[in-house]
Amino acid sequence: MIRKFETQDLDAVMQIWLHGNLDAHPFIPASFWTDHFEMVRDMLPQAELYVHENEATRQIDGFIGLTENHIEGIFVAKAARSKGIGRALLEYAKSRKPRLTLSVYQKNERALAFYRREQFVVQSEGIDGDTNEAEIQMLWTRQAQRN
Repeated sequence: MIRKFETQDLDAVMQIWLHGNLDAHPFIPASFWTDHFEMVRDMLPQAELYVHENEATRQIDGFIGLTENHIEGIFVAKAARSKGIGRALLEYAKSRKPRLTLSVYQKNERALAFYRREQFVVQSEGIDGDTNEAEIQMLWTRQAQRN
């Protein structure tokens, strides 16, 4: 079940955020993520967040964060990956927005492949000023319905 983030979800969401970043970005020092933990914890509730809650366990196992039409991130707990949760969260966002943008590290090949499968196209490439890692900016737009 996907639902809007609630304040009591913050601890679970932050653990998924931290471990997701550590797993997906081994090319960035772990200290980068741990050093930014408290700042992200303070900022996260200001974003438009939706969580995926396992209906059997009532545990949060994924979330998506948006700022207007920009996806700040999609994170899925390690034990719940490759079960369609990331795609479900993305589809939820697509159903609410006519256009979505995101940035993804070039070395995060799994995420790049995922976004390409989900009809995102490369808009530009650059360097993330915080990590000095190459990143790719991508765009998805809803196609007009054909009769």
